[in-house]
Amino acid sequence: MSAKPKNKHTAALGFIFVTLFIDVLGLGIIIPVMPKLLETLGHVDVSTAAQYNGYLTFTYASMQFLFSSVLGNLSDRYGRRPVLLGSLIGFGIDYIFMAFAPTIGWLFVGRAIAGFAGASNTTATAYIADISTGKNRAANFGLVGAASGLGFIIGIGTGSFLGNLNVKFPFMLAAALALINATYGYFVLPESLAIKNRRRFEWRKANPISSLRNLGRYPALTGLIGAFSLVYIAQKSVEYVLSFYVTEKFNWTLQSIGLLGFFIGIVLVAIQGGLIRFTIPKFGQEKNIIAGLLFYTTGLILIAFANRGWMMFVFMIPYCLGGISGPSLQGMITATVSAREQGELQGSLTSISSLAVIIGPLLMSSVFHLFTHRNTSAYFPGAPYILGAILMLIAVFLAIRSFRKAKMAETKEVETLS
Repeated sequence: MSAKPKNKHTAALGFIFVTLFIDVLGLGIIIPVMPKLLETLGHVDVSTAAQYNGYLTFTYASMQFLFSSVLGNLSDRYGRRPVLLGSLIGFGIDYIFMAFAPTIGWLFVGRAIAGFAGASNTTATAYIADISTGKNRAANFGLVGAASGLGFIIGIGTGSFLGNLNVKFPFMLAAALALINATYGYFVLPESLAIKNRRRFEWRKANPISSLRNLGRYPALTGLIGAFSLVYIAQKSVEYVLSFYVTEKFNWTLQSIGLLGFFIGIVLVAIQGGLIRFTIPKFGQEKNIIAGLLFYTTGLILIAFANRGWMMFVFMIPYCLGGISGPSLQGMITATVSAREQGELQGSLTSISSLAVIIGPLLMSSVFHLFTHRNTSAYFPGAPYILGAILMLIAVFLAIRSFRKAKMAETKEVETLS
């Protein structure tokens, strides 16, 4: 009798994995082809194309910021299942739209649609929280990282190789996958949120600003949420600038970018899908967070000073090892909130990550342009990665400070009870 719920949870986790995979697949497809696409559509050089990419990402993230809290709160009221399925259909429509966008202006419209559909990440993570216990919560959140890795493998590989044939083909494939997964989920995905744990939808709480203010109800999380925010901003130096960086510095082709993306994906899957399930039980969440942030810092510094193309493959290893921090960080944050509020919390966290995607790409692409444009007096394409490393070090400080405060609070509580 006990095996049935477990089997349902396993199937549900598989569906969530595929849903998050498709989300990252869309990003992966865009990364390798975006420099060439923007240079062609806008008739600009790589440095200026990077700026356009920052503006496109700003559009995407702004929509995600506005709607993530709405979808999170809707999932707390009506359940996770309908919101997830609706968002997948939205993804499918977006990818079809992007496949036939004839100008840069139409790309902005497509990114706006993707931002709304991308807010489904809120509901997906709330679903994981619903079906996870204290023992497997962080490990299940590791599926998010594994899905990201696999999404990069397929997405960047597809974007690179099919993009050489026709830039429309990768987007059409992503659309088909999203719509097929929505159909599959309609028949197999169970609802994770029990009726007793649902709550009334309130526009006050669905407002993204109110959603951020709601985090003030958890003062113990301030340091961890600060670290969470900085990590997301720093990661954008790799996610949104990398293809422009290797094109500018090493004159890489789409195939070379695709191979690097394929390599990154394999490493991420190995770390998030395998290594993390060993390191979390062995060393605990706090040590995983600190070690991961230091790995991120080391990797970013090495990438900044790479002077040979092959070094990018080597230096991506310590950067990807930084991924051991993410599931532990998110697991510690979500463990403090009740089942009734998981959707609201995940909406708040997604709002933070959306703000990071608004700030990060604009910041990193502007720094890249500043140090690479034709009239610059200080040519240094690696500048965004140095900035990212500095942000990661600040995140280390915030995390350590948060751990110390938590231990002091526990000590005082024990003394009071005794």
